[in-house]
Amino acid sequence: MQVDRLRELLDPLDDATLLEVARAFSQFLNLANIAEQRHRERLHRHHQRFPGDPDTDRGLRQVLAELNNADIDRQNIRTVLEGLSVELVLTAHPTEVTRRTLIRKYDRVADLLTALDRPDLTQEELEDLRRHLREQILSAWSTDEIRRERPSPVDEAKWGFATIEQSLWQAVPQGMREIEAELELAGLPPMPVDWVPIRFASWMGGDRDGNPNVTAAVTREVLQLARWMAADLYLRDVENLLADLSMHRASDELLARTGPSHEPYRLVLRSVRDRLRTTRAQMEARVNGQPEPGGEGFTSGRQLFDELSLIDRSLRAVGLAAIADGQLKDTLRRLNCFGITLLRLDIRQESTRHTEALDAITRYLGLGGYADWDEAQRIRFLLSELDSRRPLVDEAFYSSDFCEDDVAQVLETCRVIAEQGPEGLGAYVISMARTSSDVLAVMLLQKIAGVRRPMRVVPLFETLDDLDNAAATMSALLDIPLYKQRVLDGQEVMIGYSDSAKDAGFLGAAWAQFRTQEQLTTIFRNHGIPLTLFHGRGGSISRGGSPTRMALLSQPPGSVAGRIRVTEQGEMIRFKYGRPKVAAYNLEQYVAATLEATLMPPAQPRAEWRAQMDRLTEVSVGSYRQVVRDDPALVAYLRTVTPETELSRLALGSRPARRKPGGGVETLRAIPWVFAWTQIRLMLPAWLGTGAALESALKHADETDTLRAMNENWPFFQGVVDMLEMVLAKTDTRVASWYEERLTGESELIRLGDTLRERLAHTVSALQRLTGRESLLDNNPVMRWSIRVRDPYTDPLHLLQAELMARLRERETDPLLESALMVTIAGIAAGMRNTG
Repeated sequence: MQVDRLRELLDPLDDATLLEVARAFSQFLNLANIAEQRHRERLHRHHQRFPGDPDTDRGLRQVLAELNNADIDRQNIRTVLEGLSVELVLTAHPTEVTRRTLIRKYDRVADLLTALDRPDLTQEELEDLRRHLREQILSAWSTDEIRRERPSPVDEAKWGFATIEQSLWQAVPQGMREIEAELELAGLPPMPVDWVPIRFASWMGGDRDGNPNVTAAVTREVLQLARWMAADLYLRDVENLLADLSMHRASDELLARTGPSHEPYRLVLRSVRDRLRTTRAQMEARVNGQPEPGGEGFTSGRQLFDELSLIDRSLRAVGLAAIADGQLKDTLRRLNCFGITLLRLDIRQESTRHTEALDAITRYLGLGGYADWDEAQRIRFLLSELDSRRPLVDEAFYSSDFCEDDVAQVLETCRVIAEQGPEGLGAYVISMARTSSDVLAVMLLQKIAGVRRPMRVVPLFETLDDLDNAAATMSALLDIPLYKQRVLDGQEVMIGYSDSAKDAGFLGAAWAQFRTQEQLTTIFRNHGIPLTLFHGRGGSISRGGSPTRMALLSQPPGSVAGRIRVTEQGEMIRFKYGRPKVAAYNLEQYVAATLEATLMPPAQPRAEWRAQMDRLTEVSVGSYRQVVRDDPALVAYLRTVTPETELSRLALGSRPARRKPGGGVETLRAIPWVFAWTQIRLMLPAWLGTGAALESALKHADETDTLRAMNENWPFFQGVVDMLEMVLAKTDTRVASWYEERLTGESELIRLGDTLRERLAHTVSALQRLTGRESLLDNNPVMRWSIRVRDPYTDPLHLLQAELMARLRERETDPLLESALMVTIAGIAAGMRNTG
């Protein structure tokens, strides 16, 4: 539809009608997503039935076949599988724009579409399903799609718990059965009964970086709620086992526990049920601040595991292995995956907050200001105190003037760590980590709080400079005997994708991340210490988002080594793990890709490829920063032409959109930075600078040949090119022009808009010259169709959004217009399938 015709239709509409029109287009895009998700489920079934079909995704069967063809020893494969560790870290949902109420309705629509696929439906059943489908769509249409109140951190944590309860609780055992079947088909020896290479952790209720709403009390409540939910879920499993395990044959070991009985398994399970009920009641009392009921609950996963393992051994000993391999095996696997704490909670805090806390302590003790000391002086102090047996501060410090609110929060968080114990806790992540003292500081703060089994301390390197200095920082730490002794069993280092890309652009950040991982892998290999790289990826390309196999195989060779930790965030949690079948498939993809990257890693990049990447990124970073840092019109353009300022009205998450009020791009969080450009279809963070780099290289025949060799033979560069092509296919220069025409007449902003569109056109042209393809995504027609089929519905939403922004900026406030604007934001996010 032509834009002029669209404007003729939309301009005369009053505010109330604009809201209804926006809702209609937004609803369609959500329904289109459900239909596409259902199609993906069909493809997964096709993949299971016809694993050799080239149109299906690569899965575990293909990986095992290639390992066999490469003559990799089966025992070696089994050894890697036994030690395989894939930990997926669910972060808060700052870009999940859909209300939970609507998600439930959409899930019901998806269930009905699944039922409609059955080939044996009678006419009456078909009509009944269609009637229910109409009801659900009408119900969704009649429901307000916009959250009116910003969720609290506890609400976000409950969101994560709901994903486990409604999907992952079923998906984990289902996915493991599929993996187990593939291993058996490949002739590999069976794995242990409770083997699960996948774990889940969470940042919801633990990530306090720039979020004043995440307090020590919130963290304590979230940990208790997780224990409550875990007890409740295991209780449901045990109730089902009680109904099924009515047999009387049992091993001597089990009968020694129960005495003679015609239903010995039920005797054990009733005891387990009673302890789970007690555990749940105790956690509920803690959450509600009430006295805890007496009785013996479960305080560790091992206690519950021992009870269920006793039953498992007995069933197998008396010839009832088929029964042991049923629901009991599923429960044992859930226990190995989720523990009795449901999720391991990470703590994340910004490095300067730890500096402030130690500065307050040293000033209280009359030692001077820790914040004023140089790195060497800080290291001497930290090591001395870590080695000391005496307490550093007394209780009087906590009531002194030195212990201000921010300092008290840091110390109280460490006290929560001390009281909770290690089973429910994961990593203590230090954002904006820059020096060795940043890591030692957190170790000392945990000691001050009396933490007996400290959380592992994980530095997060996220700006370009920090990534470049990461190897030196970790080498300096490993040269400290006390530190090296504490990490002999393993070190975790987090690589930041969001802030590095915002700092240096997509290409510059990607190459810095690659080099950093290479250097860290070499350092820890030389020290003989296992390294786990924790990838802080977001959903968008500019924040590290990419398909699982591509992401893992594009890592430096040797860097995966059977261990991977990855954040899953925003709307990607719902898309990848919101439905059990899709979640099971994605879990298998992680296992397959991790196994492949470990045993068949890509070859080392050639020296000329490295030199070419150095040249590319030098041009790319300079070109990116020329606009983002140096063009004075950039911030004004962002706040005038994009809905960046309006995003704060949308109740996306508990965290503020900015680290500090006011300021420029540097104060803006990576998520709204990406989200704002996505809304006007410029996708600027994902391509700016890269096009200039490619253009520069393609001017020279030798560099062109090198680029094409890299694209054919180097998974890292292939991933960069494929992701760039996908994001460019989602751009639309017409759309940004519409926003400019309606929202600004300022010459400087129009000048910048023209410049950005010209740079985007040059980027597309350069990519086409590199790939030799005339049109974007010629090699991926399904993805191209998925994007283009939505354009007739996103185009009106873009025009509506620009109109609504203009009308709202002319008035101080208007609830109706605000609602309509929020609907367009949510609708465009649904249409892009990617907000950030």
